[in-house]
Amino acid sequence: MKLFVGIDVSSKDLQVAIMSSQTAQELLFSGSVLNDLNGISELKQKILTLNQQNHYEKIVIGMESTSIYSFHPAMFFQLDDDLNQFNLETVVLNPTEVKRFKNIFEENKNDTIDAFYIADFLRLERYSVGIVKEEQYIALQRLTRSRFQLAANLTESKQHFIENLYYKLNKLVVDKLDTSIFGATMMNLLSDEFTIDDLNAIPVEDLAAYLNKQGHGRFADPQKLAKAIKKAVRGSYRLGKVMQNSVDIVLSIYTSEIKTFTKLIKQLDDEITKMMTVIPEAAILQSIPGIGPVYSAGIIAEIGQIDRFDNQAKLAKYAGLTWKQYQSGNFTGQVTRMTHSGDVYLRYYLIEATNSIIRYDETFNRYFTKKQHEVARTPRKRALALTARKLVRVIDKLLRDHQIYRKEEMV
Repeated sequence: MKLFVGIDVSSKDLQVAIMSSQTAQELLFSGSVLNDLNGISELKQKILTLNQQNHYEKIVIGMESTSIYSFHPAMFFQLDDDLNQFNLETVVLNPTEVKRFKNIFEENKNDTIDAFYIADFLRLERYSVGIVKEEQYIALQRLTRSRFQLAANLTESKQHFIENLYYKLNKLVVDKLDTSIFGATMMNLLSDEFTIDDLNAIPVEDLAAYLNKQGHGRFADPQKLAKAIKKAVRGSYRLGKVMQNSVDIVLSIYTSEIKTFTKLIKQLDDEITKMMTVIPEAAILQSIPGIGPVYSAGIIAEIGQIDRFDNQAKLAKYAGLTWKQYQSGNFTGQVTRMTHSGDVYLRYYLIEATNSIIRYDETFNRYFTKKQHEVARTPRKRALALTARKLVRVIDKLLRDHQIYRKEEMV
């Protein structure tokens, strides 16, 4: 007989429903405790008392992944010495899966109902992934997830910068340059260093000299770049003085934002690199061409122990790199939507790592190119996701066998 403890987590309290494998429709306990050390200790004693009375062969405690609120309860149960004397499993569930299960039977929603269906979902034992156990993976996860958020903020700031730059120099945005506009020199030039009139009046030679000096000689052809900027200035619409001043201020603010986010990401990258020196799986993943410490850290932090997953298919599902099936009669759809229901952080780092790997590994590059030519609609995006799915199979194999990547063996 097994014991199933379903917990609906909020910031203030934990709504609890406890059932056994033999009393599915009759709860052994239903109630609420505070979401703090005192409240969860009270719940722990309730579980221990029930186990003492019935001697369960297994205790499963589960809750939905609810932002930061489920972290402390999950880790408390996972690390508690008293509970871990028994066959204990702590799981954090995908809220989407629990919701689909609950909606089959129930239209109403409240915390008591939610806790009951979490326990009932556990009773069916359809869950597949326990929580990450070791503290080092959780600590690494804090760094990699924070980096993910900063990278998203950086992307958004760059988009806003481009939007406002279009008002100032629409031809520059449309025609584009041979260099990135997000380098320090280019952003200073385009935001508050020069007005449109200044850029229009400055000779090409002087602008090229400015670019060469401020860029510390990093521009391949300053003269060509200066000419391209001058051409864009001549072809762009002119703004009124008030509007121009407003756009310049906004561009200056986004320039500061982009520089700040870039600096913060660099700080996180340095800390991630330091921590990866003590992570045993680091060398395995970094043996794949194109995966450095940051991408490998993002993947390892979310996977944790590979034995949490029964096989590579379960790992792919956890990452959301699976596709919906559409089949009717003799027809089977070949182009279907990706589920996007898994771990968004793991999927992000897998996709980013894949984007790097295809530039360094010819095996992955051939596969990516093949998939890119199969469809006309969003070919790169689809090919990148399918290649990331291939990467999941490789990572799963390497981590389970504790071996480094050898291209000839993987092929």
